[in-house]
Amino acid sequence: MVKLGGLEIKGQAVLAPMAGVTDGAFRRICQDLGAAYTVSEMLSARAMDFDDRKTGLLADISHDSGPVFLQIFGDDPACMGRAAERLCRLEPAGIDINMGCPMPKITGGGAGSALLKDPRRCAEVTAAVKAAAGGLPVTVKLRSGWDRGHINAVEVAKRCQEAGAAAVCVHARTRDQLYAGQADWQVIRQVKQAVSIPVIGNGDVTDPLSAGAMLAQTGCDLVAVGRGALGNPWVFRDINAHLRDESLWMPPPTLTQRLVTMRRHIGLMCEYKGEGRAMREARKHVGWYLKGMRGAAAFRRRAGELCTLRDLDQLAEEVYRVSLEGGDQA
Repeated sequence: MVKLGGLEIKGQAVLAPMAGVTDGAFRRICQDLGAAYTVSEMLSARAMDFDDRKTGLLADISHDSGPVFLQIFGDDPACMGRAAERLCRLEPAGIDINMGCPMPKITGGGAGSALLKDPRRCAEVTAAVKAAAGGLPVTVKLRSGWDRGHINAVEVAKRCQEAGAAAVCVHARTRDQLYAGQADWQVIRQVKQAVSIPVIGNGDVTDPLSAGAMLAQTGCDLVAVGRGALGNPWVFRDINAHLRDESLWMPPPTLTQRLVTMRRHIGLMCEYKGEGRAMREARKHVGWYLKGMRGAAAFRRRAGELCTLRDLDQLAEEVYRVSLEGGDQA
């Protein structure tokens, strides 16, 4: 069993943080389907200094059913420390530091993966958050490096460990790759060999086979699943089962299970955020759930127009009818 500080982690598949995706509703669905722990959408430490309402809503973990880490981003150690201290009052399982986001609106201010260009600053930020975290485990999400000419995940991971990090999560792509191309798992292996704290591998894990392959090839302690969980939260259940027994294969979710889970997920979004806002954000999730179903292209276009839960119920009823008429199993 993996321990992050004093926190025991059950299972080996973690829900990776994704902006605009890993809100309370999606985390709850993934937790209930076996995610070892989940990580929130990233929270701006600077915005927290100004009591930003939107950031406060993103930090709501009152509905979570499993361990959840709150992720913060910023480049100023003092500001990051203040954010960590405030977030500890919400009683998360831990605090995660974002050193991996590649988007210009984050890196332009020196945060996210831009921190990788200054390993000393990475250590200073980690130390400040650790000092303010009140004993909670502090983890660091990083990338292989800024670009192919500057692969420095090993150096950054070692400095973060020395500064008090309980674990590092390595997304094995550089900042300039964004989310394209193949992840270089050897970087994860090199980090694992260089540090004594747990290492979480991230990048191109989409199913039980790829999860097992990453663990075998890199020696990492846990795997983080991001895009592979979109529309497929059962991936955590499947990975856990496969890693317990490679001969054990879980049957894919039935049509009914997919539609019922989709409805529960979107229903939770409406409960937590209000129907108007939630349904706008839900459109992409519905499209992901419907991927691969009979008539999916047309149904996904309709998903982009959903405004109410009633709209969703009507769409689900039609998806169910068309699938059964086409000979699919319920």
